Amino acid sequence: MTDLRFDNTFVRELPADLDTSNVQRQVLGAAYSFVDPTPVSAPRTIAVATDVAAMLGIDPDAGDFAEVFAGNARRPGMTGYAMAYGGHQFGHWAGQLGDGRAISLGEVLTAADGRQELQLKGAGRTPYSRGADGRAVLRSSIREFLCSEAMHHLGVPTTRALSLVATGDAVVRDVMYDGHPAPEPGAIVCRVAPSFLRFGSYELPSARGDVALLRRLVDFTLERHYPAYAGLPGEEGYAAFFADVCERTARLMAHWMRVGFVHGVMNTDNMSILGLTIDYGPYGWIDDFDPDWTPNTTDRAHRRYRFGQQPHVGYWNLQRLAQALSPLFGGVEALHAGLARYVEVFEASDAAFSAAKLGLAQPDAGDEALIADLRGLLLAGGMDMTIFYRDLATVDLDAPRAASLDEAFYDETGRAAVGEALQAWLLRYAARVRADGSPDAGRIALMHAANPRYVLRNYLAQQAIDRAEQGDEAGVHELLDVLRHPYDEQPGKARLAARRPDWARERVGCSMLSCSS
Repeated sequence: MTDLRFDNTFVRELPADLDTSNVQRQVLGAAYSFVDPTPVSAPRTIAVATDVAAMLGIDPDAGDFAEVFAGNARRPGMTGYAMAYGGHQFGHWAGQLGDGRAISLGEVLTAADGRQELQLKGAGRTPYSRGADGRAVLRSSIREFLCSEAMHHLGVPTTRALSLVATGDAVVRDVMYDGHPAPEPGAIVCRVAPSFLRFGSYELPSARGDVALLRRLVDFTLERHYPAYAGLPGEEGYAAFFADVCERTARLMAHWMRVGFVHGVMNTDNMSILGLTIDYGPYGWIDDFDPDWTPNTTDRAHRRYRFGQQPHVGYWNLQRLAQALSPLFGGVEALHAGLARYVEVFEASDAAFSAAKLGLAQPDAGDEALIADLRGLLLAGGMDMTIFYRDLATVDLDAPRAASLDEAFYDETGRAAVGEALQAWLLRYAARVRADGSPDAGRIALMHAANPRYVLRNYLAQQAIDRAEQGDEAGVHELLDVLRHPYDEQPGKARLAARRPDWARERVGCSMLSCSS
């Protein structure tokens, strides 16, 4: 690790907080605050994403690995800092937020993957901690580590995770905010991304009327992450940048819907300026198909961030970003054009993904009704989304039978409710496939590339957490290995592709999650 090449442009080119004390405060006129991780008592490596380590040029077997990625030791070039940003949370402006427990170590120059920022989540207090302890517990750290890697291998844009390190310290949390705090084992995840800038990074200086800082931040973003637009004259570069962010966000939302992922807390401070999935908190995976489902108990009353609402929230969040960027524009036309581009790209991406999930190589306008009717059947029948789409590829389309999809049903009631309608839909689908003209091998390959066999179902993550909290971390390693190949049939791993068991339907950590971490 002594050979890591750091080039910390964020702290070099943007204004720093002049107050270097690590106390809670409003930070004005700065993009970040210098702060070092708070040491932990007994760091121990639980898991490493070996491909991320290879990308960074890090040897996970190095003797000081756990010390470095728990924040106890520093390598040459590392510079600890926490970003300043604001955000809209559950539809309301929350003012200054910032990295309350995430501390960046700097930007590493890699041989093939460009600049990658390293960030420790759970590394201790920062000026943005708002009275909290800046730590993270093992359960949420396991969830973040596994899900960021699962999403990457699913082909969904995401931040990565290098390592999961136990701290040896207890952290007190009230899991469901019901007045029952208890100590839990602590952990730290090293997150990796080209940048952790988010919509809220631009919202905060704009809300404060600090247009000079806003402009510096946007100019930095263009030069570092959108260089094709950095040299364009006047507002042209800013307009192209915003349109690109809209496109990336649209494709991200379409990917989430494709694989059945529910972020759970789509606040603007949790939206990446690079179109990455960021900040894995109370996320969930759709089991029985339900557009109104959210895993976040904090959001149960209004379901703002429910599965089917995510594309609309993405648009709303981009409206807030447009509002934040508006002081850099003389009018609103370019911003409206970017938002229109979001709608266009999402609709095209969602249609393409939906067609691929059905194995249709030549989509046409009539597919919209076929897809909509299928979604209605999935909902009415309470069918498992992942299993249904994967098993659809096995149906004999010369003699389609609804019984071929029995594994997707959670109970006989759902099967009886939609059995005849599903049979009729399969006949329509078979006719559409014949009209598409693709050979069976090509259709099945297309479906297998769009429909994973393995996703990080909440109950699987919770089982791994339960074992890890008892000292058995084999479940974490098994899931990490399986989720590296989510589209492959993996002999001996069928139990990890099974429906959610009944015991997990209402269990905390499986179907009910909070922002506690």
